[in-house]
Amino acid sequence: MERSFAAEVQSLRLAGGDTFHGEGILAVTKALLQSGVSYIGGYQGAPVSHLIDVLGDSRELLDELGIYFEASASEAGAAAMLGASIHYPARGAVTWKSTVGTNVASDALSNLASSGVTGGALIILGEDYGEGSSIIQERTHAFAMKSQMWLMDPRPNLTSIVNAVERSFELSEASSTPVMLQLRIRACHVHGSFVCKDNKAPQVSTRNLIEKPAYDYSRINLPPSIYQQEKHKIEQRWPAAVKFIQEAKLNELVDGDLADVGLIVPGGLYNGVIRGLQQLGLADAFGQTRLPLYVMNVVYPLVPDELLDFCRSKKAVLLVEEGQPNYIEDAIHAVLRKAGVDTRLHGKDIFPLAGEYTGDVMVDALARFVEMEAPDGLVLKPIVAMSKALQEHKVQSANAIGVPVPARPPGFCIGCPERPVFSAIKQIQQKLGQVHVNADIGCHTFGTLPPFNVGSTVLGYGLGLASSSGIGPLMSNRTISIMGDGGFWHNGFTSGVVNAVYNGQDSVLVILQNGYTSATGTQAIPSSPSQPAARPLTLDIEKALVGVGVKWIRKVGSYKVEEMVSALDEAMSTSEGGLKVIIADGECQLERQRRHKPVIAEQLKRGERVVRTRFGIDDDVCTGDHSCIRLSGCPSLTIKPNPSKLRTDPVATVNTGCVGCGLCGENAHAAVLCPSFYKAEVVQNPTAFERFMVRVRTAVIESLAA
Repeated sequence: MERSFAAEVQSLRLAGGDTFHGEGILAVTKALLQSGVSYIGGYQGAPVSHLIDVLGDSRELLDELGIYFEASASEAGAAAMLGASIHYPARGAVTWKSTVGTNVASDALSNLASSGVTGGALIILGEDYGEGSSIIQERTHAFAMKSQMWLMDPRPNLTSIVNAVERSFELSEASSTPVMLQLRIRACHVHGSFVCKDNKAPQVSTRNLIEKPAYDYSRINLPPSIYQQEKHKIEQRWPAAVKFIQEAKLNELVDGDLADVGLIVPGGLYNGVIRGLQQLGLADAFGQTRLPLYVMNVVYPLVPDELLDFCRSKKAVLLVEEGQPNYIEDAIHAVLRKAGVDTRLHGKDIFPLAGEYTGDVMVDALARFVEMEAPDGLVLKPIVAMSKALQEHKVQSANAIGVPVPARPPGFCIGCPERPVFSAIKQIQQKLGQVHVNADIGCHTFGTLPPFNVGSTVLGYGLGLASSSGIGPLMSNRTISIMGDGGFWHNGFTSGVVNAVYNGQDSVLVILQNGYTSATGTQAIPSSPSQPAARPLTLDIEKALVGVGVKWIRKVGSYKVEEMVSALDEAMSTSEGGLKVIIADGECQLERQRRHKPVIAEQLKRGERVVRTRFGIDDDVCTGDHSCIRLSGCPSLTIKPNPSKLRTDPVATVNTGCVGCGLCGENAHAAVLCPSFYKAEVVQNPTAFERFMVRVRTAVIESLAA
């Protein structure tokens, strides 16, 4: 969940010569300030969500330097901000999650890349690829190639990351081209240190305004300018970029004594390669390696002269390129063969064709490479033995567990206000039969997983309703579309609601209004109940719906399952045509707990009376059929051994993680389940009268029991 960086951002004030200690994203922010950036924007998304949070907590410092910061409504809006750098010497940076965010921003980025820039323009991307990713598996590389924007991929240590940010602005200005900088999740969260420089007030800022607007028709993306812009990209910008990369030595060479072979490594994968070499005894803990490395901190464009110099003296090199397609491998093959260099290039013939290169994958591939190519001066027997030992250790570790590790798919948090909505959908399907549900991106995507299994398609953030356009007219019954309030403001209002109203779609939309973009850390959105001090205005989803002509609107509390079932039943069965919208209103439980827990702690510290709601299950009443668990899926609702010796089925129970949302009891009532649930109030620091009444009640119960 979102956290405050109020303490950490003080390190952003460090002066030249001071040593910064901290996390990768804070280092990126410090690098932006050292680069004289004029404006920053972006849209939250893992793994760079907290860059927006850090910038939000740094508003005072940004204002002092005259830097404009905006949490943009979408990635497209953030990308369009970079238009400020087209005519003016204003350095700008934006950030978002790639590749999905880059897809949203593609229109603005294509136009920006075509027109070119005067001030440095930097796009900081969270490259969310691999086993820890939450999105489709694609890479940013394709977009950089398609639009001729340069792509940085720095080594995952703070010094390299800070240097990459600063040099990206220089590269952008030297080649009049926007630059992308991709950071994998480990780079965003890596900790370390670097020597600071002074923060630099930007040349153009909110304190040093532009006096005279510029106009240059050649920068407008219309014929015939676009044809000249394309030629300018290839004939001038690209060579200028290659020249700057060479002269600034952005890529790195690491010597090794096994000089007849080598590794070509994108910077972002450097740590994994070094660790793999260490495991095989081919590198030490300080990065000294026996195999020479060519580390590409810039993965696009390639620098042919550097590649040829590295490869000419070697019989074979191994390229470590994660993911598909293998853009870099094909490009290096072309460079080598055109130059008549016969060095063997290995890549996807040794590494897996797709997927993240984990530690096991890296060690196995490196061992296969050295065994295959047998570098001069290397005794292979210990390497082969070490590789086999590591594989055997992996098998032994798996066997030691005895059983497969259970899958742990993501799910709703305890007390999540979106869980009861899916419980209601499951219940309405018992009456109406199977309903086609158009799912969307957000926490609510977990509704597609067990125990709900609700959602047939997911097409993009805020596109749940838009994706019903094709299937809705072809179905005998109405479809239900899901949309979060974050998705509503990002894309869903125009692409979904306006489109549905304009085309007269007869469908049902459920908007899950929890108040935040919760999936990325509960950042504020236009309709958040608590806006930052700098954004006092709160917009209203219901008024926006009415404003574009939606007539059928129902607002239901998220935890009121019976009312939600009734609203869904009405929406699915009414004879009234057009779009029918149900707003499920319930604040994100994480944000609510984050706000309430400190208040309760202070009350308890002062000795004040505090009442907390908890739910439980009567063991004597529970039948052990576990319908409640299948209908809820709440992590705090679990099972325990049956206390009765006459029954064998375990009974349901509510553990101490319960936050008192009441869903279990609501479900039991709405679905006519067993009456075993009860509600209890836990009183801390009770009054004298309450203590007296407890003694009286206890005495009465004991006498009756006797």
